[in-house]
Amino acid sequence: MSNGIRDKVAIVGMGCTRFGERWDMGADDLMIEAFEEAVADAGIDRTAIKAAWVGNALDDINVGNSALPLAHALRLPMIPVTRVENMCATGTEALRGASYAVASGAVDIALALGVEKLKDTGYGGLPLRTKGLQNDLWMPYGAAPSTFAQLAGAYAAKYKLSLPDLKRAMAHVSWKSHENGARNPKAHLRKRIEIDAVLAAPMIADPLGLLDCCGVSDGAACAIVTTPEIARSLGAPDPVTLKSVQLSASNGWESQYGAWDGAYVPTTRKAAQRAYEEAGVSDPRQDIDLTEVHDCFSVTELVTMEDLGLSDDGRAAFDILDGNYDADGGVPCQIDGGLKCFGHPVGASGLRMAYEIYLQLLERAGDRQKKNVNIGLTHNLGGAPYNSVAAVSIFGRLN
Repeated sequence: MSNGIRDKVAIVGMGCTRFGERWDMGADDLMIEAFEEAVADAGIDRTAIKAAWVGNALDDINVGNSALPLAHALRLPMIPVTRVENMCATGTEALRGASYAVASGAVDIALALGVEKLKDTGYGGLPLRTKGLQNDLWMPYGAAPSTFAQLAGAYAAKYKLSLPDLKRAMAHVSWKSHENGARNPKAHLRKRIEIDAVLAAPMIADPLGLLDCCGVSDGAACAIVTTPEIARSLGAPDPVTLKSVQLSASNGWESQYGAWDGAYVPTTRKAAQRAYEEAGVSDPRQDIDLTEVHDCFSVTELVTMEDLGLSDDGRAAFDILDGNYDADGGVPCQIDGGLKCFGHPVGASGLRMAYEIYLQLLERAGDRQKKNVNIGLTHNLGGAPYNSVAAVSIFGRLN
C-alpha cells in the first residue's frame, strides 16, 4: 500500500456539542453548535470552505435523505454538499470524504459533520423501521444486544473463559468509562458507577446487563480539514494530521459460511491492518498512545482490543482487569467516556471520537489530558459482528 493520505491532510478546527437529550434543539441547532466551535477554532470564515460532507445514518429522523439541511443550517456558500451513511461508521465516512477531497487536491478546505437527533421520537433505542432488503432478509427480528451477546458467548467458549470471569472484565470496561465520563462536561452520562452495580444490573441479553449497554443520544461533531501548508498559514505550526482512514465492509462471509467462529470481528482486523500500514505503525502496542473505540457494548470494547492488536487473542479480559486500558494504563481507552457515557447519535459518534483525539494531541483536554500523546486511534463498528462495517482512523502530529 502507498502512504495514502498520511500527513497530506491536517485538521485545522473541530467542534462538538454536548451529547444528551437535547429537547430544546433541532438537528439544525446541533449542526450549528458544532460548526461554530469548529470555524472559531480554525480561525476561518465559512466562505473558505469549498466542499462539505454530512454524516446522518437515520435519514427519516429530523434531517432527511439529502445534504441540503447542512447547507441550509450553516448557510454554506452554495458549495458541493454530500450526505453519506455507512451504519455506525457514518461520521468517519464523512471525515473520509472530506479528507480524500483535500488529499486529492480537489479542494483546499473541506468540512465533515456528523449529526443525529434521536431522542425526539420517544423510542428507547434506535428508531429503525427497515433498512431495505438486506436487513429484512437477514435480520428481521434481530436486536443489537442479542447479536453482541452472541459475540460474548462465542468469545468465552473459544478461550474457555467462564462467563462470570468475562462478566467481571466487561463490568470493568463500563466502570472505567463512567470514571472517565464523569470528568467530561460534554458527555450525556456523568455519574460514576460501582463494578458491583454493573454485575447486578438487570439482564438485557445474557451475558449483557443494562450497564453493559450504551444508550442513544442527540449530538453533532464537526471537523474542518485542509493541507498542512494551509494549516500553518492559519497559525498551526505543528498541526494535527490524519495518518490513515480505513474502512472494511463485510462481504457476507461471516453470516453465510461456517468458517467464522464468532469470537472476533473480521472487518475490524482488516481495517486495522490497512490503517497501520498506511500510517506506518509497526507495533500498535508501542506506537498507539490513546484509543477511542466503538463500545456499543462492553464486550465490543473487549474484543476490539484484540482485533486492533493491542491485546493477544484470548488475553483482553486479563489486560482489562490489570488496568492496561484505564486512564492511567498503558494505552488508555475511552478517556472521554466513550459511547457508554456519550450515548450513540449514530452519524456523530465517529467525529466525536476524533474530537477527543484532536484535543489530546493539542493538549487541550483539561483534566482529562494525558501526557505524551503523539498517536491516537479511533474505531467504529456498524451493523452486527456477523455483518459489519468497520472504520479505523489514526491521528498524529506532522513533526
